[in-house]
Amino acid sequence: MTEHITTVAGVAVDTRHWIGGRRVPSAETFTDLSPIDGSSLGEISRGGGEEAAAAVAAAKAAFPGWAATPRTERARLLRAIADGVEKRLQDLAIVETHDNGALLRSHRRGVMPRVAHNFRFFADWSLRLGHEDFETRGHTNHVSWDPAGPSVLITPWNAPLMLATWKVAPALAAGNTVVLKPAEWSPLTASLLADIAAEAGLPAGVLNVVQGLGAEIGDALTSNPDVRRISFTGSVPTARRIAASAAAGLTPLSLELGGKSPLLVFADADLDLAADLAVEQYDNAGQVCLAATRILVEETAAEEFTRRFTEKASALRQGDPRDETTDIGPNVHSRQVEKIDGFVRRALAAGARAVIGGGPDTDLGGLYYRPTLLTGVGQDSEIVQEEVFGPVLTLQTFSSEDEAIALANDTRFGLAATVATGDPERARRVTARLVAGTVWVNCFFVRDLRAPFGGSRLSGVGREGGDWSFDFYCDMKNTVTAPGSGQPHG
Repeated sequence: MTEHITTVAGVAVDTRHWIGGRRVPSAETFTDLSPIDGSSLGEISRGGGEEAAAAVAAAKAAFPGWAATPRTERARLLRAIADGVEKRLQDLAIVETHDNGALLRSHRRGVMPRVAHNFRFFADWSLRLGHEDFETRGHTNHVSWDPAGPSVLITPWNAPLMLATWKVAPALAAGNTVVLKPAEWSPLTASLLADIAAEAGLPAGVLNVVQGLGAEIGDALTSNPDVRRISFTGSVPTARRIAASAAAGLTPLSLELGGKSPLLVFADADLDLAADLAVEQYDNAGQVCLAATRILVEETAAEEFTRRFTEKASALRQGDPRDETTDIGPNVHSRQVEKIDGFVRRALAAGARAVIGGGPDTDLGGLYYRPTLLTGVGQDSEIVQEEVFGPVLTLQTFSSEDEAIALANDTRFGLAATVATGDPERARRVTARLVAGTVWVNCFFVRDLRAPFGGSRLSGVGREGGDWSFDFYCDMKNTVTAPGSGQPHG
């Protein structure tokens, strides 16, 4: 038994899959490395087609019973999982910090409490889900949300447990069974979630967790004809492969694919606030899909904005994410750092200038990339058009509102946008014309689970949150009843 247990800062984590209510090993493993110092966190079971098929089969077998479980009972179990998350909040925070390098203080204060909130919110929302009946020539129309079936959820490494439960919670609340495939660079808290769910009393097979390399196990999951929903957060190239794999079964997809979001700073803005918003984009070492990495500043305010931004950014403390005083930790993996540095080096070679940063912090180690701001970049340049997913921002200027909007919308993406202005009328005009799933005005990263979340263009397909999550994870049914035939329920 102990050969399948790894200990992370005193927290025991099972490295096997969780399939059908039991732990299942694989013949092969992969090494999980900590971005803090490159140390091994354990040898993780490396699943493939066999494990994928077993997990989907377990989810299929458990689906009829879970779908028939009353909403109130499903909600009770989800709240019990939330209770379990809160009881193990410290363990989850410690393990995830070691696994993906994000700040321990953020995990303790915000991320893990949000994990518990995800379960409670969707448990409660499922109980209020409904639509008023309506009449058609004396006939009654009754709309219901029927569980769709086994759901495959493929999640990223930048906020592993929070983003996983953002999908797991509504899928379970809807009455679906789940196969969760966490990112191979940060798989450990998904394993702990399986333990928590089992301790809460979730029936065997309702939640399954399979680990492995995406290229080896992904297609086996997404092409399985018994899978009825696929939700994925990650890159555009991977999403294309998933969509092609799912096409044969016409399996519905929800895709959140990152972005290249703008921060528009008008001269009438509170420039201190605008600079704070810009510095906030370095959160999680820049590994945030919503990050406004393209700063667009009105020409007349550019010099003063840059001065204030540089002063604030220079005060950030980069270092060990376990230290309470650290503001920026490491990036997740050497391959990610190589990707980030490649973008920056090519931009500098093309004529960009690094106002701050411009390379790794070699004193801290190979995975700590210095917060970087580049100027002198063209709108068509790679650094402006492609997602870097690291602590790298660009700054461009504009002279008019129309130019600001044109620059903001001139990428293939459309996930989010942030606007800094002191003019409410301008805010209304500009936000109405921006292509984005979420727009923040004089704020950033204020998220409410009642609101729709998703992107336009290459930033994704579909919306999740509130009713939108249940619309995706359910099959919508309209029952039309003739007069005098009684009323349907559910």
